[in-house]
Amino acid sequence: MIEPSRLFIELYTDEDVDVLVADLLRARGFNALTTRDARRLHATDEEQLAFAAAEQRALLTHNRADFETLHQDYMDSGRHHTGILIAVRHPAYEIVRRLLLILNAVTADEMQDQVRYL
Repeated sequence: MIEPSRLFIELYTDEDVDVLVADLLRARGFNALTTRDARRLHATDEEQLAFAAAEQRALLTHNRADFETLHQDYMDSGRHHTGILIAVRHPAYEIVRRLLLILNAVTADEMQDQVRYL
């Protein structure tokens, strides 16, 4: 069965991302799920990425080194994820401002297996 194409990126925020980011995105009409709301606090980075992929959500994190390595592991092993967004630590409003540039220009399908930097 072929999955229908997906237009809007749905996000899953890693536990080190301020929950205000998801609140601000939801207020703008985007679908954003926090690690806290998914009851996945303290899961490993690999478990977080696997969950995001299973839920068809791009993962937003500040953890550049670990998620770049996980991305490469996924690519090397032929696994797929729904995208990784890596943000430099900034106030929540600045992260959202930068995220909106991507969310308004990149489709969920285009984000597949991609790493993007904010």
